[in-house]
Amino acid sequence: MKISHEVPICLLEDSLDFNDYQYCLPHLLDQDEDYKNFFYKVKQQGVYTIMDNSLHELGVAYGEDRLFYWINELKPNEFIVPDVWQNTTKSLINAREWSQVVLPKEVTKVAVVQARNFLDAVLCYQTYKDLGYKKIAFSYGAEYYLDHSNHPNQNLAKALGRIEVVSRMYNMGLIQPSDRVHLLGCQVPQEFSWYKNAGFIETIDTSNPIMATLDGIQYGRNGLLDKPKANMNDHFYTTEIDYNLLDWNLRMFRKLLK
Repeated sequence: MKISHEVPICLLEDSLDFNDYQYCLPHLLDQDEDYKNFFYKVKQQGVYTIMDNSLHELGVAYGEDRLFYWINELKPNEFIVPDVWQNTTKSLINAREWSQVVLPKEVTKVAVVQARNFLDAVLCYQTYKDLGYKKIAFSYGAEYYLDHSNHPNQNLAKALGRIEVVSRMYNMGLIQPSDRVHLLGCQVPQEFSWYKNAGFIETIDTSNPIMATLDGIQYGRNGLLDKPKANMNDHFYTTEIDYNLLDWNLRMFRKLLK
C-alpha cells in the first residue's frame, strides 16, 4: 500500500520525505499561491499525484470548471471524480457522466463508493466497473459501516465495518485480486493493519497522524481509540508543530502497516 498524508502548508516540503505520493485538494490550488506552486513543482519532478474533488473539505465536490482546469493544467496521475456523500444514485450519475469525459491520457479516473447500505455499495462498485473505471475508492466514516460491527466504540465500529464491507465484496468475487482500490481517510489508523494481505488495496490517504500531532496526541503501539478532532480546514496555516511528536506518530503509523 502506498501512503500519503495531507499536511498543513508548513509541512508540504517535508511531506516529500515521508509520503509515497502527493494528494492534491483542487480548491486549495485556487486559494493559496504556495500550495499551487508546490504542485507545479512536484509535477515537474514527476512525483506521483492523486487529485481529489474536495468533497470532504467543502461538503460538495469542487466546481467542474475548476476541476477541468486543474486536471488539464497539472495532469495528475489519478483524479477522483465528483461524488455525493452517502448518495448512491447521484454518485452513479456523476460517475456515468465523467466516464464519458475525455481527460489527458495519463490521468486515471477514480470513482468513490457512496452508499447507505451494503446492497447499494455493491451496486455502486459493480456499476463503476461496468462503466470502465480502473480504480475505485471507499470513503471512511459512512454510517452504514455501523451495520457491520457491534463494537461500542463508534470509531472502531466504523473501521471494522469498512473492512467487513470490503472483505465481503472480495469473498463474493466482486472485488478481484487484480482490482485497484483506494481507501479515503480513516477513523483509527490501525484499520490499515487489517488489510496487510489485501493486495488489491493500492493506495491510502489519511491526515490522521498529522492531526493527532496537532491535537498533542501520541500514537500508541496499537494505534488510537478515537479520531483526532483537528482537521485540515482549521489547521492548514498552522505553524505550531511538535516535530518530535510528528516523527513518532509517522513512524508508528508505518509500523502498523508492517
